[in-house]
Amino acid sequence: MKKPLVILTGPTAVGKSAASIELAKRIGGEIISADSIQVYKHMDIGSAKISHPEMAGVNHHLIDILDPAEEFHVAKFQQLAKAALDQIYAAGHIPIIVGGTGFYIRALLYDTDFMEAQEDTAYRHELTSIAREQGAEFLHRQLRETDPFSADVIHPNNVKRVIRALEFYHQTGTRISDHNQRERRRQSPYNFAYFVLNDDRTKLYRQIDARVDQMLELGLVEEVEQLKQMGYDRRLVSMQGLGYKEIYGYLDGDYTLAEAVYLMKRDSRHFAKRQITWFKRESEVIWVDKERFQYDGQLIQDFIIDILKERTII
Repeated sequence: MKKPLVILTGPTAVGKSAASIELAKRIGGEIISADSIQVYKHMDIGSAKISHPEMAGVNHHLIDILDPAEEFHVAKFQQLAKAALDQIYAAGHIPIIVGGTGFYIRALLYDTDFMEAQEDTAYRHELTSIAREQGAEFLHRQLRETDPFSADVIHPNNVKRVIRALEFYHQTGTRISDHNQRERRRQSPYNFAYFVLNDDRTKLYRQIDARVDQMLELGLVEEVEQLKQMGYDRRLVSMQGLGYKEIYGYLDGDYTLAEAVYLMKRDSRHFAKRQITWFKRESEVIWVDKERFQYDGQLIQDFIIDILKERTII
């Protein structure tokens, strides 16, 4: 018997957290965060991290467990999430994966193997130097020459993933996109349902802009300033998160606060678009368009519950 697993994902600012809390309460679930920034301590406002009162007594995993100086990547997520799954199953509860990082979700859902290629430190340093001296766009063009598909799905500013894709090709002679495609053919070891919460694009973009404004009102600038005073360098993986890198740039005098806010809103909208593109490429997803349910949370919950019953997940 495959163990049950529920996934509730979607683009940034679509309302995943609130929906997941209600779902967890109805099915006896615990939540595993699939977010690359909420895992870090001291990074609350910019990551839209759920607060303890908002958790409403529902157990959450992979939130506030790493120091911002620590590196967090998909293989580490997979390792930590598997440990959380063991705890949740042992408690007789149902795990709900919640977050917008589709790559992380896929790695857990299909137990992706990341052991085929080990890190090549020398080559990685070489690529890092190229990115620093000639820019992220230059490095991204190199990726496009060897692996066009990966170049389409990896943003030029995500230098870490660009380097990893180039490093993989350098070591194996195989494009990482081909490797990932093979991994996609794996059968999931779970009895799962994969829900993608979505909204009208115009409304979603308005919600993203409003969220950025709210983050500033809540003290995002002060939060980043504190992180800077604590000694967290802007080159850290954690500081590359949306909101953090822009405000850090403002604090370092790279641009005005108004310019930083503009970049946050623009890049968050672009991020949401890429997330939707990712989920459209995934198989076996169930789209939950809020507009179709007249934005009625109860109707959305009932729809999800019915599918979980049909699939004997609950």
